[in-house]
This record gives sequence, C-alpha cells and structure tokens, in this order.
Amino acid sequence: MGLCALAAQAAANVTGYWTTIDDETGDAKSVVQVYEYQGKVYGRVVELLQNPGAKAKIKGSPAVKGLTIIWDLEKDGDSYSGGEILDPTKGKVYGCEMWREGEKLIVRGKIAFLGRNQTWLPNKTFKGTGDKPTPKKPAL
Repeated sequence: MGLCALAAQAAANVTGYWTTIDDETGDAKSVVQVYEYQGKVYGRVVELLQNPGAKAKIKGSPAVKGLTIIWDLEKDGDSYSGGEILDPTKGKVYGCEMWREGEKLIVRGKIAFLGRNQTWLPNKTFKGTGDKPTPKKPAL
C-alpha cells in the first residue's frame, strides 16, 4: 500500500474519543467513544460534561452515561453509513452517517433526505479504561 493510500486510510478513521458539541449553544456536552465491533462502528457515551446524572428518554430511563447511542454503521467509501443514532434527550432515533473532515468528525442524523450535522472534536484528555466494549442496542 502506498503512502497516499495509508494517509487516506488513517485520515478516514473515526474510532476514538470525541467531544460532542451542542450545535445550538456551542458548548461541549459529552465524550463519546466510537469503536469498531465485528466490522461495524458503534458509539457510546463515556462521560457527560453537563448534567452528569441525565437519564435517557427511552424505555427504562437508563443513565445516558454508558449508553450506546450509535450502532451498525458500515464503511461506505470515505464515510460510514447505514446505521442509527439515538438522541437520548429526546428519545428519538435517526439514520446516521459520519465522516472525517481533517481532525473533526462530522456526525449526521437524518430522516429520509433531511438531516442535521454535528461537528465532534477529538478528545485527547479523556482517560479510557482501555476496555473493548460490546455494543448493546438500547431498548427503545
């Protein structure tokens, strides 16, 4: 594999810890671990930066911290698509795709052809446990 191909492959990597940014206020909201499991990409909330005891508005009202909010994304060229994302504060599930733009991760939630993008920033300060999570789709 040539250097250009390696650079493109590395640039497209979406796994790691990401700080989510509220697209309405511009404030940092949470840290999400995006990881690969059995060839698909998932994301779970590992830290809440606002309202740490928040509960999701879904069946059973689980804590948002620790909740899988992204599931079943598959590589599609330079992006990942075909999965879903949960907005735990509203209890709504949307189609999801994500891709890298430089250091940033663009996460798009959508219904049919309508959607909204969020820009997530790399989180270099969160100290994860190094565990390899097993995704658990939340009960909706």
